[in-house]
Amino acid sequence: MSQYDTLIIGGRYFDGTGAASRIAHVAVLDGRVARVFEEEPDPALASRVIDASGCWVTPGFLDTHTHYDAELLVSPALSESVRHGVTTVLIGSCSLSMVCSAAEDASDIFTRVETVPREKVLPILQAHKSWSTPKQWVDFIRNHPLGPNVISFLGHSDLRTAVMGLHRATDREVKPSPQEQQRMEDLLEEALQEGFLGLSTMCLKWDKVDGDREWSKSLPSTYARWNEVSRLNRLLRRYDRVHQGAPNAANPLQVTQYLRETLGWLRKPLKTTLIAMIDLKGNPTVRPMASLVSRIANSFGGNFRWQLLPTPFKVYADGMDIVLFEEFGAGEMALDLRDQLERNELLKDEAYRRKFRKFYREKLSPRVWQRDFGDAVILDCPDHSVVGQNFAELALERGIHVVDFFLDMVVTHGRALRWYTVVGNHRKDRLSKMVAQPDALITFSDAGAHIRNMAFYNLPLRFLKLVLESVEEGEPVMSLERAVHRLTGEQADWFGIEAGRIREGDRADITVLDPKGLDQNLEDVEWAEMENFDLDRMVNRVPGCVKHVLINGRLAVTEGALGSELGKSSGFGRFLPAGYRSGD
Repeated sequence: MSQYDTLIIGGRYFDGTGAASRIAHVAVLDGRVARVFEEEPDPALASRVIDASGCWVTPGFLDTHTHYDAELLVSPALSESVRHGVTTVLIGSCSLSMVCSAAEDASDIFTRVETVPREKVLPILQAHKSWSTPKQWVDFIRNHPLGPNVISFLGHSDLRTAVMGLHRATDREVKPSPQEQQRMEDLLEEALQEGFLGLSTMCLKWDKVDGDREWSKSLPSTYARWNEVSRLNRLLRRYDRVHQGAPNAANPLQVTQYLRETLGWLRKPLKTTLIAMIDLKGNPTVRPMASLVSRIANSFGGNFRWQLLPTPFKVYADGMDIVLFEEFGAGEMALDLRDQLERNELLKDEAYRRKFRKFYREKLSPRVWQRDFGDAVILDCPDHSVVGQNFAELALERGIHVVDFFLDMVVTHGRALRWYTVVGNHRKDRLSKMVAQPDALITFSDAGAHIRNMAFYNLPLRFLKLVLESVEEGEPVMSLERAVHRLTGEQADWFGIEAGRIREGDRADITVLDPKGLDQNLEDVEWAEMENFDLDRMVNRVPGCVKHVLINGRLAVTEGALGSELGKSSGFGRFLPAGYRSGD
């Protein structure tokens, strides 16, 4: 009889605490780490032996900002994350969960924001959504054949819509009645008792509602007055849970509301994480101001973390379809029109073009996009002569204003005109300093969303590559042990879940990766099937890097190949309730 289920031999072992790594062997039994040892192992002790020579053995990575809420229902393997070593995913971000509201409401607040087609998501919810309370959702998830482990926020837009109805929840003049406020608090408390991490809210007004009923209104969470949110925060404090938020980019001072809530003067501090710390091209003051905000908050008794994407922030567009255009009036006018012929008539109108040119010239207003078509490269177009060039140089050749050239191209080619721009995190030296800040969470992949745009499925590997290169260059951003800790144990501790470590007795969520596999372009994208959605999406592939992934002791990835039972049988991922303390 074998003593262990799996024996991982000869790898460089990182325990997820930041402690010094070493060559060690890891034995797994019944989903737990049974033993970590250094003496020569006997392979006969285990039913399965993994040779990890030359590889790193780390805790499975946490991806603490995804939008897998719909995909989880029909494709629970979530293989695009698992193949990159992710063993725990967080859903319910940005005020968007699919817990309390009805199927059509849950679809309409999700699909336009996250650019997953409504005609795909709505039928899935109508077919599968049998729950309307947090407890019922947790019961469903616990009986679902998960791939990775799942943790979740309760989304404020979901909660508000369920209680007030989508129409009233998106009316600026309507406040929840005392009974509705109490019902929201009751549902949130039920969620916290069931193990939800906390509440996610949204103040960014360019995230819009889909469907035919409240089309193009901002998300319900954006209509809430701060008193409503503050009352919900009292519950989060009581349970020591987390508020995830997103300030309004057009009103930078709004961050002070979150600061006031996180401070612990005469009360328990509120764990708060905001989207996002970024070195923006269009507004270089954002990065230093974000650093200042977090230092002030944490120096005066707060518990505050920015979310930080550890890679250049590249966004893609098909014609006019890019969320960045929602931040200025002319772009918003076009995106509010669903009919392509009607939109084209608008784009050809000279009065409209004057408005667009005016907004394009305004470089000092709060913004995410740098409003520079000279910094936007054409990837694909029926007119192949323009591919690989930027809009500004092409406009110059033709002697016309770059806005007119862009709008002409959109009218002529529509969504067949595909282009990209990098809006931030473009300076490696600045990015290296940002990832070292202790008050940032290394996260914000948006995995599961933006199927033709931004989703950074291999975010953990991009971060490890950034740190490894700095070590090899003799100017380390941090130690490799600290880098692994930032992706694993640090986040598990802050969110309060049992994950992120592989010491004796810990759950066996383990990633075995070959660091030589990081020596490739991790920003490359390709198209792959989105399982059970009948469409393709942009994904990452990093061949030869992640060799093996264990989730609760079961092999989810073997020699880089996904296990055939992942997402089909139970025994891999679980719902991880919040409230865990390392060492409990």
